[in-house]
Amino acid sequence: MSLVIRRAVSADAPTLSALGASTFADTFGHLYSSEDLQAFLDESHAVAAYEKLLASPLYALWLAEDAGEAIGYALAGPCGLPHEDARPGDGELKRLYVSSSAQGGGVGAKLFEQALAWLERDGPRTLWISVWSENYGAQRFYARYGFEMAGEYEFLVGEQRDREFMYRRLPKGE
Repeated sequence: MSLVIRRAVSADAPTLSALGASTFADTFGHLYSSEDLQAFLDESHAVAAYEKLLASPLYALWLAEDAGEAIGYALAGPCGLPHEDARPGDGELKRLYVSSSAQGGGVGAKLFEQALAWLERDGPRTLWISVWSENYGAQRFYARYGFEMAGEYEFLVGEQRDREFMYRRLPKGE
């Protein structure tokens, strides 16, 4: 593997859109009706959605490539989770997507560490992550980095409501 992780730029929006949609559909598509899945992909993984994120200084994306092929990405930004303890200065890992063919090789950990470093670039702060209630592997992964269960909410995919868990890591010393 000739892994390269780099900050994504505006020209990467179509690549991120395709990778995000295919990774989400491959991982979770079986859970939804075709209408709900397509509605979610059209909204959350449209090229225009990635262009907007890439243009904002509040968000950062990292793209993992192997031999020039996009195999994963991480998205970080301000916390937008519906938790009563979430504060304006808190950060959130919004997405950590790795194609199924590249999972288990450390790509996700490298992307995650880039996102964490960016989120804490101005010093430690409370960090948040949202994860599907039945994604046990992701829950164990985040726990290894000190994230603990902090609550749950309903995450909409089209018209379907999923049980989603919120994980939090407080700044060191709190």
